[in-house]
Amino acid sequence: MRDPTERVRDILEAIGQIKRYSQRGQEIFERDELIQSWCVRHIQIIGEAARALPKAVCAQAPDVPWREIIGMRHILVHDYFGIDTDAVWEVIAKELPLFETQIQALLTLLEDTP
Repeated sequence: MRDPTERVRDILEAIGQIKRYSQRGQEIFERDELIQSWCVRHIQIIGEAARALPKAVCAQAPDVPWREIIGMRHILVHDYFGIDTDAVWEVIAKELPLFETQIQALLTLLEDTP
């Protein structure tokens, strides 16, 4: 069983993987099914790791939209053929940078807590 710190690191690693290919821009993202699948898969990983975090850990980062993150994971997993790539790109371009900062701060907090 992974502890909360490991799960937070999983989230940061998935963010890094998304950034790795999304930095090529929206036009490439829209044209390249492999990049879309890569990003969707890592958003699913983020949602799964977030879902597994204890409520007490999530409470330490109250500005993180945990419910929405987990909800997006459910949509991507269960409505695979109905994925809206515009919505996925919107999350990548507009939500991911702030989310990364918030998760990095949470990781620092967890690492500094004995």
